Amino acid sequence: MEFNIRPLALPGDYEGIAAVWNEELSEPTTAESLAEADSKLYEQGHLHMNADGLLEGYDRFRRVAVNDDGRIAGYLWTWRAPWTEAGGLYHTLVVSKAFRGLGIGRALLGEAASWASGIGAERIYTEVWDDDLRSLRIAEQSGFEIERRSWQSVLDLKHGEEAATLADGAVIERLESEGIRFVSLADMPEEDRELLLYELESPTFNDIPGFLGTPPGFGDWQKWYLRGDGYAPERVVLALDGDRYVGDCNLRYFEETRGMYHEYTCVHRDYRGRGIARALKILSIRLAVRTGALYLRTDNDSLNEPMLAVNRKLGYRSLRGRYRIKGDVGSIAAANGKLDSADRDADIPKLS
Repeated sequence: MEFNIRPLALPGDYEGIAAVWNEELSEPTTAESLAEADSKLYEQGHLHMNADGLLEGYDRFRRVAVNDDGRIAGYLWTWRAPWTEAGGLYHTLVVSKAFRGLGIGRALLGEAASWASGIGAERIYTEVWDDDLRSLRIAEQSGFEIERRSWQSVLDLKHGEEAATLADGAVIERLESEGIRFVSLADMPEEDRELLLYELESPTFNDIPGFLGTPPGFGDWQKWYLRGDGYAPERVVLALDGDRYVGDCNLRYFEETRGMYHEYTCVHRDYRGRGIARALKILSIRLAVRTGALYLRTDNDSLNEPMLAVNRKLGYRSLRGRYRIKGDVGSIAAANGKLDSADRDADIPKLS
C-alpha cells in the first residue's frame, strides 16, 4: 500500500485529522474545533537563537500521510510557542489504527526530526499512554526516554453528589465564616475579570511539578489556557477574599460525552493550607451535577501529591497515566530508520 506525506490542505483536511486524532484523545475533537484553534494562531512563525545559542520564538510544522484514496492515515504536528522552554519543541504524532505497521509513523517522525534539526532545536517532548507498552518501546528505539509521569483520574457522577459529604460541606462553611467567598467568574465585572484571573493563575504555573518554560502572556493564556473547548465563565469557580482572587477551578464541559474536565485548579500561595482547593473541588462536583455531567476527569503530575490527595479524598479513581518523554533531536535523527521491521509504525509520540 502506497502512502504520500504532504503539507496540510485546509480546510479539507480537518475532518480527516479529527478522525485520526480522536482515536487517541480522551475527549473528542471536531473539524470545527480544529479550524477555530487554527484561527487563533499566527500566520508566520518567527524563530531565533538566544544569547546562549538556544532556539526561541514560535513556529510549527505539520504533515499528513494519505493513502491512494486520499484518506488521512497519520498526522504530525511539531511546534514551539513563545513560552516553550528554550531549545525545545513539542510534538504530536498519531497513526490511525487501521494503518499501523506500514511505516507511516516512522516516515512522519523522520520529517519532524529533519525540520527540528534544520531550525536548530535541541530536544523534542511528547507524551505516550503508560499502558501502551509497544508504543513506549518504539519510542525508546527512536531516541526518546521517559522524563516523568502524570495520572488521569475520574469521578463517577452517575449517582449524584455522593463524594461531597457533610464534612466536605463543613469546609466550605468554615472558609465562608473566615471571609472567603465562592462565586463564578460570570458573577464578576466583565471588564477586568479575566486579567485578575490571569494574575492569580500565572505565578502558580511554576509550582506545577514538571512545568517547563515560562508562563504564557495574557493574550496567549486567554486563547490556549482559559477559552478552550467547553469553556464558559459560569464554569470557573472562584474563591475571593474581599475582592481579591485567591483561588479558582476552571471546568470545561463536553456535551457529546457529557463529561466535565478540570482544566486548572490553583490557590494563591498566601492562602494555601486552609482547605480552599478542597472547597473548590467540592463546588466543582456540585456544579458538574447541576450541569448533568456523568463524570469529572482531571490530569495531575505524579509528584503533585497535594492535589492528588484532595482528589483521592473526594473519591476520584485513577485511570491510565501518561509518560512525558523527551528525545535529543540528533539521537532521534540517528535512530530513524533503525527500527525493527516488525515495529516500523512509530506512532509513538502522541498527545491526548
